[in-house]
Amino acid sequence: MNRIISKYLNDWRNSNRRKPLLLRGARQVGKTWVVRHLAKQFDLFCEVNFEEDERVSAIFNGMLSPETIIEKLSAYTGIPIQTGKTLVFLDEIQACPKALRSLRFFQEKLPQLHLVAAGSLLEFALGEMASFGVGRIQSLFMYPMNFKEFIIANGEKLLLEHIENRGKFESMPEPLFDKLIELYQTFLIIGGFPEVVKEYIQSKNISDSVEILDELIQGFRDDFAKYKKHIPQLRLDETFISTATQAGGKFKYSKVNQNLPAYQVKDALDLLILAGLAHKVYHSSAQGIPLHAQINEKKYKVIPCDVGIYQRMLGTDISNLIVADRSELINRGAIAEVVTGTELLAYSSPKKHHFLYYWHRETRGSNAEVDYLIEVNHNIIPIEVKAGTKGKMQSLRIFLDSHQSPYGIRVSLENGGEYENIKVIPACSLFKIFL
Repeated sequence: MNRIISKYLNDWRNSNRRKPLLLRGARQVGKTWVVRHLAKQFDLFCEVNFEEDERVSAIFNGMLSPETIIEKLSAYTGIPIQTGKTLVFLDEIQACPKALRSLRFFQEKLPQLHLVAAGSLLEFALGEMASFGVGRIQSLFMYPMNFKEFIIANGEKLLLEHIENRGKFESMPEPLFDKLIELYQTFLIIGGFPEVVKEYIQSKNISDSVEILDELIQGFRDDFAKYKKHIPQLRLDETFISTATQAGGKFKYSKVNQNLPAYQVKDALDLLILAGLAHKVYHSSAQGIPLHAQINEKKYKVIPCDVGIYQRMLGTDISNLIVADRSELINRGAIAEVVTGTELLAYSSPKKHHFLYYWHRETRGSNAEVDYLIEVNHNIIPIEVKAGTKGKMQSLRIFLDSHQSPYGIRVSLENGGEYENIKVIPACSLFKIFL
């Protein structure tokens, strides 16, 4: 399966200013696969996994000289490590903090070496380090597959090219749009975790894919045991479920468990976000750029990391979604808002960690809320998400009247169009915002 991040990995491979590369993201988003795919561009590939082989950690005891480390790695794996010819991959590196600390020395002493490291619970390890190679290590952030990648995985490259060759907000012929919606309908059910998508591509059986989703969710919950020294497993579990049940509204600690102190729920939520299993959507006053400078840290929403995970956590009846027509396709719960948020993150540049923002005005008799805010060409662009094809745009107009945004975007299941300074883009072609 082609992943968009592969382009960035190839750019890194060919760069003259290359640094050791750290791939960051939740479990099962495809980090190992993309590195192995990159390895096909090299003569040799040296891979070690610190969780599968605990003995390899001993190589990083003592002095962290890159030359010594590489000599021992080569001898241990039996793979010659030659600069310019060998890709070295340190997987699940969070299991060996000394290996993680050693990365910063490679840029100074062995810059010619192609070295990639990855980890699923990496943010925890990084948070426990007093300092970590600022300026000497490059990071790329990964998420589950986005809908564009899902289209490619389904062998519909020609359909994708047709979409990309049309104007950003231009409608497309109805037969093609219907085909796109049909694919999108499946994506809303199974989401973008690569193992789930692979099962669907091979079997075309949604039920089998959903079973893998359930296995992934159970795997995430089993991982919570690794956080026990921080937060009890049960508290993490109920907070995880609450990221789905509270999606679409301001996150309230009392709705997780009203018998728990707020700080305990906050700590559990922070760990889930560090693990990449959920994302905060911060309230921003949007009075200027950057949006993050305008946030209220105490006011935020939370969405799960993937729309398929969200559906399973809610126990959504997939049979209803399979037969739903376009007008009611995502008109249940906060599906539209969840998938839009995860897609916005997945289409952003992986070179830095991105945040999500929304805007809310509370005045007597005139509340208004815009689901998402993004920065495009130094402008703040508001995005209002509508389930189905109908819905008023009052909040979007209020924002445009009170801010200096050149236009707003309405995300729905309409086939493109414009309403004066409000542009309509189909939810299934959200990637066109970034073209």
